[in-house]
Amino acid sequence: MATWVLSECTLKPLPKFYSHPRNALPSKPSTLRPFPNVRSTNLLGFRGPKWSLNVSAPLRVPSVDGEDNGKVSTNGVGDGGEFDPGAPPPFKLGDIRAAIPKHCWVKDPWKSMSYVVRDVAVVFGMAALASYLNNWAVWPLYWFAQGTMFWALFVLGHDCGHGSFSNNPKLNSVVGHLLHSSILVPYHGWRISHRTHHQNHGHVENDESWHPLPEKIFKSLDKMTQIFRFTLPFPMLAYPFYLWNRSPGKSGSHYDPNSDLFLPNERKDIITSTACWAAMAALLVGLSFTMGPVQVLKLYGVPYWMFVLWLDLVTYLHHHGHEDKLPWYRGKEWSYLRGGLTTIDRDYGWINNIHHDIGTHVIHHLFPQIPHYNLIEATEAAKPVLGKYYREPKKSGPLPLHLLGVLVRSFKRDHYVSDTGDVVYYQTDKELAGSAVSE
Repeated sequence: MATWVLSECTLKPLPKFYSHPRNALPSKPSTLRPFPNVRSTNLLGFRGPKWSLNVSAPLRVPSVDGEDNGKVSTNGVGDGGEFDPGAPPPFKLGDIRAAIPKHCWVKDPWKSMSYVVRDVAVVFGMAALASYLNNWAVWPLYWFAQGTMFWALFVLGHDCGHGSFSNNPKLNSVVGHLLHSSILVPYHGWRISHRTHHQNHGHVENDESWHPLPEKIFKSLDKMTQIFRFTLPFPMLAYPFYLWNRSPGKSGSHYDPNSDLFLPNERKDIITSTACWAAMAALLVGLSFTMGPVQVLKLYGVPYWMFVLWLDLVTYLHHHGHEDKLPWYRGKEWSYLRGGLTTIDRDYGWINNIHHDIGTHVIHHLFPQIPHYNLIEATEAAKPVLGKYYREPKKSGPLPLHLLGVLVRSFKRDHYVSDTGDVVYYQTDKELAGSAVSE
């Protein structure tokens, strides 16, 4: 059955180290330039209170003028003549944009909805088939396949959050809530924090997703906390805890309208998403009484945790685990372009189509307005401009088993970054790494 589906289609709170403004953006506008205002619309289309829906991607990326903070380009060449991934690139954001065909930016709501219909039909079809067969030879296959489909639903809701699903904010909001609430993700809460991630990608302190621990924080942790944070599979189960408590060194909850994550005018959005999340949780409780808790666990609970594994695996590997050390930035060395160029494309074999080519991640991070079904073409067009700053992903077999080794190696060596310096690289704690050699 799984073959058919594939073919068809910390945990202990850490000490707060950095203070963050309520909008989660850097406190020094001269260092980290804010994005232009994003489009807002009244959620219900009525005049009156400002119940706005802020698309999770800016309508325009930062100005291409001075986007490298005045740094002189070295064409990516270090002092020894070798390629230096931390050097300012010899191109601007506008150069990449100009290389991408204009039709790649066009959002087709009918095409986007067709993916939703396809994925939802597969989800319900597999649940019905597994329930009908009710065989222990089938359940493990179902759990893997259905968890993968839950991850596919998340990616479509992710497009809604970026506004790349359609140009209609109301459609994006409705579809995003339905998809994300169905897999227990608070749509607006996630959308806003994910916007912060894109606006600050590659920044040590201000990134929101899988950002590094500075050495001072890392070494203040007790040994058990370090083990839980850097020993598999525990980090791959972190997403639900992140939704409640955010990342290390930061406070606030994706469910709390008064969280540091959100602005006052986003409060009603968070209340709406939390209410939708609670409604889905209540539905699952009700189904447990009618169908029995074991059946709900088999049909929904186990696939949910498989979805969490997929989400943590994919998002981590988009920013970690490359064969060469990749930089993280602070201060004047950070720019939107340089931060985005530290992201990594990954090949997931058969899963590429199922999870809507989210592994094509570099162009997505630089231009999140591009629909997922145009990312591959846009990437191919941008490669000549990106040059060595684009890292060709290793080709996968039908299933991306090769990425498991990448994941293990990264957790053995990528532990913390220096407390000082504006261009920093992951360092390895020898004791935590065990037999791994510090690089």
